[in-house]
Amino acid sequence: QVQLVESGGGLVQAGTFLRLSCAASGGTFSRYGVGWFRQAPGKEREFVAAISWTGDSTYYADSVKGRFTISRVNAKNTAYLQMNSLKPEDTAVYYCAAGAFLGVKTTEYNYWGQGTQVTVSS
Repeated sequence: QVQLVESGGGLVQAGTFLRLSCAASGGTFSRYGVGWFRQAPGKEREFVAAISWTGDSTYYADSVKGRFTISRVNAKNTAYLQMNSLKPEDTAVYYCAAGAFLGVKTTEYNYWGQGTQVTVSS
């Protein structure tokens, strides 16, 4: 059983950056792929980025490609989402998730954090 806790969200202006962290405990974090998802008010939860358990493979949604970078440090049981050039449309609650594979669907992940709010003002 893996517990995930996100942090690093906040209110920022468009064009700036944030780095989200996802701290894991209670399981073998290094054996799981990690995904970041986000959910804006009134919308479904959507895929943002994913990284393999080794960190060798990453995948991004087209909407964040070139602006966001996912990474992980298994020795620290932590994954990160560096978000640059933020836009108002990036405003959402951001969730990290752990699963067996490098997935893009919510159903491919077994463990979820509680989410952290990111608000980007124009």
